[in-house]
Amino acid sequence: MSFDISHYLEQWEYQPGQVVVRKFVGKDGREKIQLRVDLGLLQMNAIGRPDGKLPFGHESLYEHFQNRLRLHLETTDGDESGFRLSAEDCSKLQQEAIQYHHRYICLFQLKEYDAVLRDADRNLRVFDFVDAHADSPEHGWAVAQLRPQLMLMRIRAEGTREVEAGRHDEAILAVETGLETVREFFRRKERPELADSSGEVMSLEAWLHELRSARPVSEKEQLEETLREAIKREDYEKAAECRDALRNLAAAPKQNS
Repeated sequence: MSFDISHYLEQWEYQPGQVVVRKFVGKDGREKIQLRVDLGLLQMNAIGRPDGKLPFGHESLYEHFQNRLRLHLETTDGDESGFRLSAEDCSKLQQEAIQYHHRYICLFQLKEYDAVLRDADRNLRVFDFVDAHADSPEHGWAVAQLRPQLMLMRIRAEGTREVEAGRHDEAILAVETGLETVREFFRRKERPELADSSGEVMSLEAWLHELRSARPVSEKEQLEETLREAIKREDYEKAAECRDALRNLAAAPKQNS
């Protein structure tokens, strides 16, 4: 058995500044994702826990801790107050979340936006779980500080999915809503200065500006703009034509029905 993977790396060059990924079916019949990094390859499962492990017999460490909470509730008549995640527990959950982070970055590059949202929402649930049960705010924040970057990726995936489906207005709405969610997170965590200056907020603001600038103009909007220009030039004949066209456009659905 040869442990040298040089021939694989030579066939697949690393490209600085780019996320270079590929997807294939492994010998076990499961879909795998490979990420080319400067020193080699990262390989992960496309479904389930990325490294394929089953911590304590569960699909993920998060599910193991959820099960521990269920058992705790069964023995305390539903009282959560005594259930706490230690610093080590939080650290392990953070490490597992980073695995999913690597995968949804790869999935975004593969344009599998629904899968990005699946993994991102999974990590958001983990962060909520840690936030609710960490034995100290400091341990909770160590995990929660990853949330803005995760939210950015989630918003990117949702917005890009809408753009590629030709739903430009829905994409703008998704980014506007997501941007406010990121800002609210910083305000809730008593870091209001980051609500306007964080890298995530600035990135989303720039993208939102691009989306608004590139937004396709509808026939109705084109006619309304032409009408305004005609009135400004006192071209009343053209203005009348635009008004007639707008009336016909508004009446069209009624006629078709």
